[in-house]
Amino acid sequence: MHETTSPYLATASASAPRRWLGVGTLGLLGGLLLYVAFAAPPQNLAWLGFLIAMGLGAVFLADRMRRATELSVHLTADGLQDSAGQTIATLDNIARVDRGTFAFKPSNGFILRLTHKDTRQWRPGIWWRFGRRVGIGGVMPGAQTKIMAELLQAMIAQRDGAA
Repeated sequence: MHETTSPYLATASASAPRRWLGVGTLGLLGGLLLYVAFAAPPQNLAWLGFLIAMGLGAVFLADRMRRATELSVHLTADGLQDSAGQTIATLDNIARVDRGTFAFKPSNGFILRLTHKDTRQWRPGIWWRFGRRVGIGGVMPGAQTKIMAELLQAMIAQRDGAA
């Protein structure tokens, strides 16, 4: 019998096909916008500037997503963190987990409502934090994030029941 000694209760990470589909789509969009800007430039300089700015922005975001999707999200007894060691949310700061159909949440993911505001952070395709909300999901498989959300709900219920 094999025992695991991992401190992680659950892990969610992007699969290679999902990762490259997201990165490739953003990169393709950026490339197409830049192609249109230089192959058939509009007469109006404002539109040309808009096309170039949007194209460069999409390429920049594709690179940010490429780097971010190398990370994974881990659930520990203390809360959520990513594989780079960044604390996403501590368990004592999580008020509730929302993964309802009509919740403003990332694709295949869930939202955390925090009790206290935290700094803004964004890892495209993996997680984001804005004020008292944290979104987990994007290019990660829904099965992994569902398990993580259910474990978090149970941990919060246990914490609130003990208080």
